Amino acid sequence: MASSKGTVVFVHGLYMTGLELGLLRLRVTQDGFQTHVFHYHTVLEPVRENARRLAGYITQLEATTLHLVGHSLGGLVILRMFEMHPDIPPGRVVLMGSPVRGSIAARTIVDKNWGWLLGQSGADGLAEEHEPVWDSKRELGVLVGTAGPGFRLTNPELPEPHDGLVAVQETRIAGATDQIELDVHHTGMLFSQEVAEQVIGFLNNGHFS
Repeated sequence: MASSKGTVVFVHGLYMTGLELGLLRLRVTQDGFQTHVFHYHTVLEPVRENARRLAGYITQLEATTLHLVGHSLGGLVILRMFEMHPDIPPGRVVLMGSPVRGSIAARTIVDKNWGWLLGQSGADGLAEEHEPVWDSKRELGVLVGTAGPGFRLTNPELPEPHDGLVAVQETRIAGATDQIELDVHHTGMLFSQEVAEQVIGFLNNGHFS
C-alpha cells in the first residue's frame, strides 16, 4: 500500500551502491514515506544513459507523488533526467553535495590524466562545467556540507567552503527553492541526524528549517 506522503527515490553517488544510504533511507521511511534506491553503474554508463534508466525505474513504480533525493553524482543524474523527462509525477527534490556546476576535483583528475577513474561519468557530468537553471514547478532543495578538509588529494586548492570534495560554489543552481549549508563532510552527511531532519523537513514542507 502506497504511503499517503508519497514515494521517495534515493539516487547514490560515484563508486557507491546505495547501501550507504541505508540509515538516511530508514529515517525517511520512519517518517512515513515509502522509499526506494535506484542503483546504477556510475562509471560504466554515461550520465544521460543513467538518467534515462532512472526515468524508466520511476515509471515502473507507478507512484502518484514522487520525491527524489540525490547524493553527489546522483544529483546530476536527477537533473539530466528532468531535462529529458519533465513528465515525472509531482513531488519534491533534494540534492545533497551535488556538484551541479561541474566538479573542480573531477577536472583535476582529468588534467592529471587520471580521467579513467571517472569512467563514463566524466563527460557531460562531473568533469564538465555547467550553469544549471531549475525551471520546474516542483520545489528543489540544495543541501551542502562545509566540514572540509576531508579527502583533498585530487585538488588541495578546492575553494572554501567545501565538504572535503565538493565546494559550495559548485552546488549553486539558479531557481532552487532553498539551500542550506551544514557542518558535515561529503560522505558523512549520509549518516548525520541533522541532515536527515533537514531532508525530511524539505520533503514534507518544501523548505529547510
